[in-house]
Amino acid sequence: MNASPEGGELHALKLAVGLYVLVFALKLAVYFVTGVMVLLAEALHTLSDIFVSGFLLVATIYSRKEADEVHMFGHGRAQNVAALVSATLFLSFTSFKLYEEAIPRLFRPAEATYQNLPLALGVIVASMFIAAAPLVKLFTQKERGAAAKAQLTELINDELGLLAALLGTLFILWGQPLADPIAAIVVATIIAYNAIGLFRENSSLLLGRSPGPEFLAKVESLARSVEGVLGVHDLRAEYIGPDIVHAGMHIEVRRGLPVEEADRIAEEVRERVHQATRCRYCIIHLDPAEAEDAPLAEKTAPGLNGG
Repeated sequence: MNASPEGGELHALKLAVGLYVLVFALKLAVYFVTGVMVLLAEALHTLSDIFVSGFLLVATIYSRKEADEVHMFGHGRAQNVAALVSATLFLSFTSFKLYEEAIPRLFRPAEATYQNLPLALGVIVASMFIAAAPLVKLFTQKERGAAAKAQLTELINDELGLLAALLGTLFILWGQPLADPIAAIVVATIIAYNAIGLFRENSSLLLGRSPGPEFLAKVESLARSVEGVLGVHDLRAEYIGPDIVHAGMHIEVRRGLPVEEADRIAEEVRERVHQATRCRYCIIHLDPAEAEDAPLAEKTAPGLNGG
């Protein structure tokens, strides 16, 4: 029996968390042995990855809970909340602490003492190879979903941070200790940039961001394609979770149409939208065409779960 996509996603997240924990411990241990600050920066960079993957793992499990009386459209936004928590931690702790440690060293580079630098280089190169394997796999894929694109971006940022760490360590070997705090600041800036992007993206989703005009045009086209639909207006949609949309619209049908027939039309519209888009919850209101009085009938669906 083939594993479900959900099970594969959970397995991938668990594997990512375990791998990040191993690499974090390795970088931190080698930092204490060598004294190379950029390794501490890279360790904290990996710690940020642990937070993201760990929060996402917990949120992914929680977000699959069915809708209830308190959360009537499910728990899909749990992942966005987890991402906001992670972004706040990165900005307030990880990135800030790196700046706090690295900037004073820019003015006192000679005070730092280093040892076992080949060991530091070995750990950095090994980390680059570990990150490169999934990076190459994702990069060669012709089609990538939203999650895959986000992961690809993060892997590229990981490689950029490791490249800065590698160059900083090499310059230390060449007698340029100033390169160490500079490389650490570069890594801290990468972490801060990612955190700000994460915060902006997920705060927008939590505020009810629309899927965009292209999505709305597609939904309207699907609704108009149903026989008996004479018009569509007041179409609204928002994200209620990763790739999950809640939409509502008014459709116009012929005046005097029997309620049963109007209900059938609304159900067909809902089914087409559900099958062709990420719209899991679709609320349809029926209006008589060319009339401004009360609607002939109103159909409100509690929601269609993915089938």
